[in-house]
Amino acid sequence: MTANVSPKHAAALILAGMMTLGLSDNFVPFISGESSLWQFHLIRSGLVLSALVVASRMGAGAIWPQKPLAVLGRSLFQAGALLIYFGCIAIMPIGVVIAGLFTAPLFVLIISVLFQGKSAGPIRWFAVVLGFVGAVMVIRPDPSALDPVAFLPVCAGLLYAIGAIATRAWCEGEDTLTLTAWFFGLLMVFGIVGVVVLPSGGALGADGFPLRGWMPLNGAMLGWYVALAIGALVGIALIFRGYQTGEASFVAVFEYSLLIFASFWAWVMWDQTVPALGLAGMVLIVGAGIIIALRSDP
Repeated sequence: MTANVSPKHAAALILAGMMTLGLSDNFVPFISGESSLWQFHLIRSGLVLSALVVASRMGAGAIWPQKPLAVLGRSLFQAGALLIYFGCIAIMPIGVVIAGLFTAPLFVLIISVLFQGKSAGPIRWFAVVLGFVGAVMVIRPDPSALDPVAFLPVCAGLLYAIGAIATRAWCEGEDTLTLTAWFFGLLMVFGIVGVVVLPSGGALGADGFPLRGWMPLNGAMLGWYVALAIGALVGIALIFRGYQTGEASFVAVFEYSLLIFASFWAWVMWDQTVPALGLAGMVLIVGAGIIIALRSDP
């Protein structure tokens, strides 16, 4: 580590960012019964983009990328992961959804070995197996009645992993604000497509969250959209600052605190609990991710 790196400060920033996101993501059930996934992304992303444009004008960074196609491709995978993530939050316990998303480091290792020619030793391969065993324990699929929806959070983890690899392989030298703006910009485009293509109105309820288009707005709904946008901005800003302050391999470990914070807020706000088997699975996923993050040698 260099003299400019502050591990404790970096850890505190990441923990604060994850606590913020863990709280704000639990606001989604407040809107999922009467709003739509696409309207949510359209409005929230529009609000976030507006703030990022103002930040760019004030000198925080550039909006336009050096390699537009590369940044667009990267954003496509990241945005796809978050579409699945927020769609699942409406119908599944948030701890289960985040556990699926946190299989991303496992997929990063697999993709790096299979498609980038990198090597991995037995310890990291053991971590991959451990992580996927944990994912199965969290999902708890019923062989007699398999529901593909249960595996969607893991699909989000796969897309997020591809996006993470694309960030390093395609987007070197791009400004952080650029990557953030294009990520939210693509989510807004997805939102526009969804509200145009899908029917307005329809049956209410969380199950219809990804199936509805534009829904009537009221003051309370708009207030939740603003709260979600502020939570995303503050949380992401704290996380980015944490990565700027500390070593990436050290800082990445603290991202797993999102599982704790989100599950805690889900218990406080929605009385959601995770069974003992699911908790054990989360521990395995976190342990596998930490092993992969900290063990840089094959």
